[in-house]
Amino acid sequence: MTVTEARQDGPEDARSGQEHLVTTTEQGRFCVARCSCGWRGPARRARSQARTDAEGHAAEL
Repeated sequence: MTVTEARQDGPEDARSGQEHLVTTTEQGRFCVARCSCGWRGPARRARSQARTDAEGHAAEL
């Protein structure tokens, strides 16, 4: 799994064979995992759970 800053490229770029870039983002009291392919995990209070969601997404690829 690659965790890095979000890029400005659209989700279609990741779908065309580029590496999936997964990030976690703070939204108030919640943390959300997102991928450059457009996938988004549920909002979590625990950062560790958001990272687990991201790892699960990466494993599905």
